[in-house]
Amino acid sequence: MNKTPIIIETEYLQRVRKKSFILLTLLMPVIIAATIFIPIWLGSFNSNEQKDIAVIDSTYQYAQALKDNEQYHFITVPAILPEMKTDSSNFEAVVQIRGDLVKGTGSVAVYSRKEVPQSLTSYIDDKLNAKVYHERLAETGIPQIAEVVKNAEKEITLKTYKWSDNGKEGSSDSAAAMAIGLITMLLIYMFVMMYGAMVMNSVTQEKTNRIVEVIISSVKPFQLMMGKIIAIFLVGMTQMVIWGILLVLILMIAGAVFGISSDPNMLAQQSMMAQQGMTAAGGLDADTLSMIHSFMNLPYTEIFICFLLFFLGGYLLFASFFAATGASVSNADDAGQFVFPVTLIMVFGLYAASASINNPDGPLAFWTSIIPITSPIVMMVRLPFGVPMWQVILSIVLLFATAIGMVWVSGKIYRTGILMYGKKPSLKEMIRWAKK
Repeated sequence: MNKTPIIIETEYLQRVRKKSFILLTLLMPVIIAATIFIPIWLGSFNSNEQKDIAVIDSTYQYAQALKDNEQYHFITVPAILPEMKTDSSNFEAVVQIRGDLVKGTGSVAVYSRKEVPQSLTSYIDDKLNAKVYHERLAETGIPQIAEVVKNAEKEITLKTYKWSDNGKEGSSDSAAAMAIGLITMLLIYMFVMMYGAMVMNSVTQEKTNRIVEVIISSVKPFQLMMGKIIAIFLVGMTQMVIWGILLVLILMIAGAVFGISSDPNMLAQQSMMAQQGMTAAGGLDADTLSMIHSFMNLPYTEIFICFLLFFLGGYLLFASFFAATGASVSNADDAGQFVFPVTLIMVFGLYAASASINNPDGPLAFWTSIIPITSPIVMMVRLPFGVPMWQVILSIVLLFATAIGMVWVSGKIYRTGILMYGKKPSLKEMIRWAKK
C-alpha cells in the first residue's frame, strides 16, 4: 500500500502549524513592504522649521545668490563671531566666501559644530556655481550668450518601447526587467536552498533520534523520501501563495496612499502629467512613473508560470540530493562535505545570472540557462528581457528529466543509507548504493 499521501499530510500539517512558520509567513511581506515604502513615506515629510545659516561674503557679490528655501534661511553677517562656534549658537552653519570666484581665485567654506548636512552643501554648491557660470558668460560680451549656451546644453530625451505580439507598443525599461529578473532569481535561490536544507535536516533528525527505524518498518524508504520532499514543497508553495496575496494587498494599499493607479492607461496619463510638470501620483516624478509603467508591461503571466516550473524542477533536483545526503550521514556536521559542492554550484548560478543581466542572449547566459544545475536561476533573469520559446521549453524539459533521474538515484542511496550508522560514507560507497 502506498503510504506517501499519509506522510505528506503528516509532514505538511506538522510544519504549517508551527508558530515560527505562521509568524514568518505573516511578517515577511510586511517587512519587505516596510523596507520599500517607509523610506518613501518618511521622505515625503519636510520639516517646517527653517534653519538659520550665516553668510560671510567679503566681496559682496555672491551672498545674494543664496536665496531662502523651505529648509534654510540665509543671513548675511560681517564676520565669524565666537558665539557661532558654540552649541548655543542660533546658526546651524556658517558659509564663508573669500576672493573672486569668477576668476577662480576665491574659495567657499562651510563651518558647523555638527556634520554639515548634504542638502545644505548641495544647495550652496548649486546656487554659487550657477551664479559664477552666468557671471563668466556675461564677461565674454557676446549678446545673448547665456541663451545660446542653454540651448546647446539641452539633452535629448531617449525613450524605449517594446512591441507586443499584436504590434501594439508599450513602455519599456531595462531597469524594470533587470529588477524583476534579480528578484525572481533570488527567490528561486533562497527557496530551493531553504526548503532543500529543510528536507535534509528533517531526515538527519529522524535518523539521529532513531525514529526512522520505526517508520521504515511500515513504510518503504522511497515513499518516505518522496513524502518529505512533496510535503515540504507544498509548505513552500503555501508560504509563497500567502506572501503573494499579502504583498498584492499591501501594494494596493500603498498605491492608494501614494496615488499610484494599477491601470496601465492611468499610469501613462500620470507619467505624461509628471513630464509636463503637473502634480501626479503623490508627487512622484516622471522617471519613477515611467518605470512603474514599464513594470506593468512586463510578461507577468509567462514569468509566473516559468517561476513555478523552474522552482518545482530546481527543488526536486536539489531536494532529492539533500534527502540522500541526510540519509547517508549520522549528523548534520557530516553533511557539510556533501552540501558544499552543491552550494558552490548555486553560487556559480548566481554569478552567471548576475553576469547575464547586461547580455541576456550571450553564450554564458544561454548555456547556463539550459544546463539543469544552473537553469532555474539564470533563466529567471533572462525571461523579462524576452527568451525564444524553444529555449524555455528545452530548459524545462532538461531540468525535469534531470530532476527525475536525480530522484531515482537519490531514492536508491536513501534506501541503503537511512539505516546505516556509525561512519561517514565515502563517495565511492554512495555510488555503489546507487547501482544496487
